[in-house]
Amino acid sequence: MTRVHASCVTIDGRAVLIEGPSGSGKSDLALRLIDRGAVLISDDYPELTAVNGRLVASAPATIAGRIEVRGIGILATPAAPPCPVALLIRAGTPERMPEPQTCAMLEIAVPMILLQLTEPSAPLKVELALREAGAIRS
Repeated sequence: MTRVHASCVTIDGRAVLIEGPSGSGKSDLALRLIDRGAVLISDDYPELTAVNGRLVASAPATIAGRIEVRGIGILATPAAPPCPVALLIRAGTPERMPEPQTCAMLEIAVPMILLQLTEPSAPLKVELALREAGAIRS
């Protein structure tokens, strides 16, 4: 088991990790995805475990069901149970037409995209990338 500095939500039973430096918009993007129907797994430090060749994300008990909303504080929100990770979103400037990328986490390859977390279309891009990641695995 390891912890990563990221936010994590689940969309249709698949976890999306959102990585980036402090203040880059991880929790903000998670909040916007929650507004679109995602459910929080963990804000700030999800725990990752390798289970039967799959990467599974969960929340540490101390922060389960809590999300930091910058300018307001730490708020309670419904939380999802542990969930397999299907996509890693990494804060950054994407190429216009990037090649598919993966990132090894606990020796498990996870599809990854770079994304400007605070741009208005970021939640839609996450959903599209998650759909593509699922299509690639099928």
